[in-house]
Amino acid sequence: MSLIQELKRRNVIRVAGLYLVGAWLITQVAGTVLPMFGAPDWLPRSVVILLALGFVPALVFAWVFELTPAGIKRDAEVKPEESIAPQTARRLDRVIFVVMALALAYFAFDKFVLLPREMGAESFSGKGTPAPPVAHLPENDPDPISRPIPTDSSIAVLPFVNMSSDKEQEYFSDGLSEELLNLLAQLPQLRVIARTSSFSFKGKEADVATIAKALNVANVLEGSVRKSGNTLRITVQLIRAIDSSHLWSQTYDRELTDVFKVQDEIAGEVVGALKVRLLTDQVLTNPHRSSNVDAYTQYLIGKNLAQRGTYENWQGAVAAYRQAIELDAHYAAAYAELSKTGIGIADRRGDTAAMEQTLADADKAIALAPDLVDGYLARAQGRIAFKRDLAGAQADIEKALALSPGYANTHLGHAGLLRALGRVPDAIAATRKAIELDPVSPAAWAQLGRLLNATADHAAARKALDRALQLAPESEPAHYHRAVLSLIEGKAEEALEDFGKSGHLYGSAGIAMAEHTLGHAAKSEAALQVEIADHAKGGAYQIAEVYAWRGEADKAFEWLERGFDQHDGGLSFLRIDPLFAAVRNDPRYAALVRKLGLPE
Repeated sequence: MSLIQELKRRNVIRVAGLYLVGAWLITQVAGTVLPMFGAPDWLPRSVVILLALGFVPALVFAWVFELTPAGIKRDAEVKPEESIAPQTARRLDRVIFVVMALALAYFAFDKFVLLPREMGAESFSGKGTPAPPVAHLPENDPDPISRPIPTDSSIAVLPFVNMSSDKEQEYFSDGLSEELLNLLAQLPQLRVIARTSSFSFKGKEADVATIAKALNVANVLEGSVRKSGNTLRITVQLIRAIDSSHLWSQTYDRELTDVFKVQDEIAGEVVGALKVRLLTDQVLTNPHRSSNVDAYTQYLIGKNLAQRGTYENWQGAVAAYRQAIELDAHYAAAYAELSKTGIGIADRRGDTAAMEQTLADADKAIALAPDLVDGYLARAQGRIAFKRDLAGAQADIEKALALSPGYANTHLGHAGLLRALGRVPDAIAATRKAIELDPVSPAAWAQLGRLLNATADHAAARKALDRALQLAPESEPAHYHRAVLSLIEGKAEEALEDFGKSGHLYGSAGIAMAEHTLGHAAKSEAALQVEIADHAKGGAYQIAEVYAWRGEADKAFEWLERGFDQHDGGLSFLRIDPLFAAVRNDPRYAALVRKLGLPE
């Protein structure tokens, strides 16, 4: 008798088939069900290992033993008349058939029910093609953009919780979270939500499902940091939003000098847990690094201050960035952030020397780290606002888009360039792309509202500006742009209220326009004189807006020329500003557009 025939007689081949099909079904069910009950990651892996180890013993058992009416006996002890091998074979065949049917049923359920549900598809078209699912928006979302459907390769990195006894160490835990976000954002296969949106849930009582729905992502990364002296304990967990199951978790105990190595390890583990396929030549790099831990600390302090958005905090951020550069003269990221923050300060002051310095800082950042996207964005912003070098700005934006297409600020910078070029529809599309990546960014929503106002789509503009103020009730630019919208719609009383919340730089100019519309000439002039006294150097553009709105063309162009001489960044908005509608037919307007190097 041949070996194959003997294997068949002893039902070894059938047992092998039954074991493999059954093991596959068990592992599939375990991989789906166990995470739903919060089982640790090692448990599904242990099931697979045990099943693999049991395969050979199962075959040995089938070879040695046979099922008889008297029970299980060794094959050598079974008499011919006691053997029921044919009956056993038929029973095994039926068992294999049932297990295969169960496996096929589970496969169909997983493919056509669970997977479409995770992808957001609730129904199918009559032709058998999945109907396009409708993304569910958070409450009060004005929906001026089409939100993407969350996929398994979408993620939000929440701010890590500071577990240190010193609450002032929070800048470190925030910085670690942001650096991880920046690392993951380099992968074109991942849609990574930007910092503004991810950090909007900081300190709020919200579960993972709520956060994921608001940010339109399938996965959430959260963690905690305990920093004591030079020792770090970092705990991280990756959660799948659909069922709050833990895809991966890990705790790292490291020295502070290993912080960048830990960031790399976490990013690699996240990518592995999400099963994102990396390009063969793709290497994650972090250009925000410094070999000097103290310099990195000052950099994080500066970032923390700059993101608070007040003039005083900007000044504190600049001091921290300069301290970082003193500690590490080759710290490219610190130069880039120094440039970005310095642009806002220089523009408010009307300080042309400081403007030149911001461009020099951006150049230095690019020279030190040619792959650092923030350097190109800072230089593009300075070239648009101060130098009127739109060709140079376009080259910088193109480089930034190539380096980091998944970075929301890249698309906002692109929108700024398109806006200056007068390509409003394209600027709106770029801003919507930024909102897709950063759905709760007040700055992005405010910019979208301003651009929509320029197209006279007042209803959509108001929704966007209302959204910006819902996210950041104290946002001075959002209040100002909504006030401008109200002014154009003839709602001067509403405009006056918003102008009153627009801050010192914008507020007085706005009040002067609203009071003029209400017929209060003396109040309008008084507010204008306050603006001139306080901001003649940094607010020439706003003063020109007042004169243009009041129909005083000569004065409007006088202040626009002052703004040109002062390199006022506001002039980059000239092409789309509805407040200058009354003077656009004046030959001096076309001459100024040419002088600014803007397309006519």
